[in-house]
Amino acid sequence: MKKALKGGEFLIKTTLAQDIFIPEEFDEEQKMIAQTCTDFLESEVFPIVDRIDKMEPGLMSQTLKKCGELGLAAVAIPEEYDGFGQSFVTSMLSSDIMGAGYSFAVAHSAHTGIGTLPIVYYGNDEQKQKYLPKLGSAEWLGAYCLTEPGAGSDANSGTTKATLSEDGKHYILNGQKMWITNGGFADIYTVFAKIDNDRILSAFIVEKNFPGISTSPEEHKMGIKGSSTVQVFLNDCKVPVENLLGKRGEGFRIALNILNLGRIKLGANVISACKRAITQSVQYANERKQFRRLLSTFGAIKHKLAESVVRVFANESAVYRASQNVEDAIQMYINEGMDVGLAQVEAQRKFVIEAALLKVYGSETLDYVVDEGVQIHGGMGFSAETQIETAYRDSRINRIFEGTNEINRMVISDTLIKKGMKKEINLIPKAVELLNSIDSSEEKANFTGEYFDTAKQITENLKNATILVTKYAMDGLGKKIAQEQEVLFNLADMMMQSYVAESTALRVEKMQDMIETEKLDLFKDMLNVLQYESAHIIYKAGMDAIYSCVSEDEQGKILKALDNLTKVKPTNYKNARQRIANKLIEDNKFNFTY
Repeated sequence: MKKALKGGEFLIKTTLAQDIFIPEEFDEEQKMIAQTCTDFLESEVFPIVDRIDKMEPGLMSQTLKKCGELGLAAVAIPEEYDGFGQSFVTSMLSSDIMGAGYSFAVAHSAHTGIGTLPIVYYGNDEQKQKYLPKLGSAEWLGAYCLTEPGAGSDANSGTTKATLSEDGKHYILNGQKMWITNGGFADIYTVFAKIDNDRILSAFIVEKNFPGISTSPEEHKMGIKGSSTVQVFLNDCKVPVENLLGKRGEGFRIALNILNLGRIKLGANVISACKRAITQSVQYANERKQFRRLLSTFGAIKHKLAESVVRVFANESAVYRASQNVEDAIQMYINEGMDVGLAQVEAQRKFVIEAALLKVYGSETLDYVVDEGVQIHGGMGFSAETQIETAYRDSRINRIFEGTNEINRMVISDTLIKKGMKKEINLIPKAVELLNSIDSSEEKANFTGEYFDTAKQITENLKNATILVTKYAMDGLGKKIAQEQEVLFNLADMMMQSYVAESTALRVEKMQDMIETEKLDLFKDMLNVLQYESAHIIYKAGMDAIYSCVSEDEQGKILKALDNLTKVKPTNYKNARQRIANKLIEDNKFNFTY
């Protein structure tokens, strides 16, 4: 078994195409689960999207229960608790497909993720036996109560209190939670509170029929209108002591680890949502005429369609690469004798950087796709009669969910810097090695090899540019770098583009033995466009960082290196996009993967 990669280590190590997982490798069981998810959405969700968004009483919970009857709420629950016990990659695939379900996708993700997995990962056997079978069947529905009116991104500042009762049999909870997804109909709540005068949160499993718990009326929202979002009030709520989840004071760690999971899952959630929006856009473009021509014949429309396809393909490549890395780490920990639940927690914790960058890249990809989808639809895109309008409104929350994209960008950079300083990854030695060879960096832009050799060279150069700028920022700002959010954002964008570009290059390289040469050429077009755009983003972000923290005397040297490390092999990118768009237009749907 190959050694599991460390989080963030992709930046300093060369990854081989044979060592990553790509969607073209899904096995028959995984494809069957994906098809079951697709069939469920087609038959039970898409026909009633308008009814769901009008908050028809009982409809969402009924639909979730139908989903549970098919086993689609139990994919990640261990078999000993009546679940399917599927791999992390398979659970991500399920999240991917179900993510196309508009408001239903939010409810399903909340139930199967933050509503259930805290018990899967941290519950004792009695708690698992009691709650997981019914959560897996969706007989009971789950919610997660962390955010408070005065505690959003700074979750540990929450003021909800828990006090032990005189007889020692119950914790008495008092406080208020807000923005609770599924809160209006949930049966089980994971609630975070501080016991007595503790500085750190603890977590509790709270049932809806416990005395002292109540909810507000439903919130009215910009998007995801059909998802239940309420405030939860705890007024002397009596919770049996055996419902403490994990250990006292472990709640903040539980919250952070569940957020990591939510972040990487969100990267998957948007994939099929993007594909559905692209399909709707190309079908409209193939039907609508302007100036006696179909919209799909115009270059401007083709550009929008192709750009959407490239970004979605890239996001998908990165998501499943990271998912397999997590799965490999899970298996490594299990082989070392670790409990399965703890193994999953530790494996996901290793990949904080990847989870955060996938959350950012995925949510911003979906925003781009639906925004251009509305534009392609023109006036009809602004009409509530079209589902692209629904998708546009629903998309916006994703840049706020699971920690804002601003918070996640800081997590990416801050975690990388800390890992480097603690020598958890060899960031500093790699940077010093690059600094010593910086004068010869112009040689790195000479692309004379075969196609995939060139793609690898571009990938390595982009990563090296990221490492160099990170080191200069660390040296120039010192300890102050943690407060320089703009520079942290620059570094995060460089790292994100490096990861996604490399993931896509490795995927296309691995595909060369799976598909015909003519078809592979189209994926090379996608890779060419992506690397070209990633290089420009990295160059701009690198310049911003350098001008912010490097003295004028040193700027020339590093800027010259940055310029050379972000060069790509010239090609006709307009024609590449045209070929991508023409395939989409011919198929009249997104049809670029498995």
